[in-house]
Amino acid sequence: MTGDGATPVRRLAALASGTVRRGLPADLRADAARRVLDVLGNSLAATAEPPARAVGDLVTEWGGAGRATAIGTGVRLPEPSAALLNGTLAHSLDFDDTHLPSVLHPSASVVPAALAVAEARGAGGAPLLDAVGVGIEITVRLGMAGYDRALGNSVFFERGQHATAICGAVGAAASAAMLSGLDAAGIADAMGIAASMGSGILEANRTGGTVKRIHCGWAAHAAVTAAGLARTGITGPPTVLEGRFGLLQAFCGDRVDLDALTAGLGEHWELPGVFFKPYPCNHFTHAGIDAALRLRARGLDPADIESIELGAPTPVLRTIGEPREDKIRPRSGYHAAFSGPYTVAAALLGGGGLGVFHEDFTDAAAADAGRLALAAKVRCVPDARCDEIFPHQFPAVLRVLTRGGTLLEERVDANRGGPGNPLSSGELAAKFCLNAVRRVPETQADRIADLTRDLAAMKDLAPLTSLLA
Repeated sequence: MTGDGATPVRRLAALASGTVRRGLPADLRADAARRVLDVLGNSLAATAEPPARAVGDLVTEWGGAGRATAIGTGVRLPEPSAALLNGTLAHSLDFDDTHLPSVLHPSASVVPAALAVAEARGAGGAPLLDAVGVGIEITVRLGMAGYDRALGNSVFFERGQHATAICGAVGAAASAAMLSGLDAAGIADAMGIAASMGSGILEANRTGGTVKRIHCGWAAHAAVTAAGLARTGITGPPTVLEGRFGLLQAFCGDRVDLDALTAGLGEHWELPGVFFKPYPCNHFTHAGIDAALRLRARGLDPADIESIELGAPTPVLRTIGEPREDKIRPRSGYHAAFSGPYTVAAALLGGGGLGVFHEDFTDAAAADAGRLALAAKVRCVPDARCDEIFPHQFPAVLRVLTRGGTLLEERVDANRGGPGNPLSSGELAAKFCLNAVRRVPETQADRIADLTRDLAAMKDLAPLTSLLA
């Protein structure tokens, strides 16, 4: 309980219901629109991926009344099914935004859930953006409640849990409940219900499997379902977040920061500080890519490399460096996106789009003999300075020894895409276009971008969703 007698979930629900009445400030709505645009681009780019086809086959088999658009398919589905498919698309290419230091990807669950409910219930663009902004804020605050400052890492992550999916289900449920017309009590119930539904483990990052790619889809599906259950009378526990058997105790034990849930609530917003990704791969690999691209720009010839040392924060090595044999010879293009050695090699040898892009993560690219030979020269090691900075940034240092004995070093402390090193409006537009044209003509991509930027003024989402179909 807080001093005013309101539990954390009720205070978060009060923020949500107050936002329904008042709306978000214009700058936060504009930021939410950028999140929507980023998710739509990532989703359009992922429509041909095997997990998207698999989930698409499943939800088609389920059937039901089609009220929401399945992105890039021409199919309309029930809201929970559309959220499942679109959330899978949003996360499938590991191109979705990241909040630090919670180390989660909030938009990939929140936007698909909110978009499905908004379309089904005839909401306009402004309520959609308000719901997205609040849902992301709640997701991030839940993630921060599980961040251990002494440890310098997320407790969720330390335990192998995917905070993105666990917290995303709850934040997205608030979004879906806002758009479903629920009052503060109903929004709290929706979050309380969704807390029993969010889940996800991270072992696939290390050793393979495609299940992680549906985590955000399942969180969005859970969110829409939870909002529907709350609307029809199911209730959640008032102490669902902080209680003895609540979400945070269950997932993180006693290593939680309850103040992170509500400190400065409604005054300080985490939303604008969420990082956009410039590369379609695990965020832990990005600084190494940037370092490799800088060395390449300095004239480094990959044929002249004797060995490479990739220094990174100690906790991230479990994801991008271990097991070593899997990382220097990834079993697929998707698994290559979680490999420090491979992504460094890709940046030195290939590099499309914004520096490294989708063509670097095909199965054929991941099996390329030249890339694998260079990846085998990369040794991943902990770096003390990187440990000091992590997880407020995901830094890296690259040290290259040439065949002639010259040692080259490039250190990257601040990731591109965040407040300290932001992507420009032009770079964000280029990312969207390069993603979208994998599925739709460029003229259609441009129109989607224009409509999304103007969402706050749209009374009807149909012009946008018809183009997404």
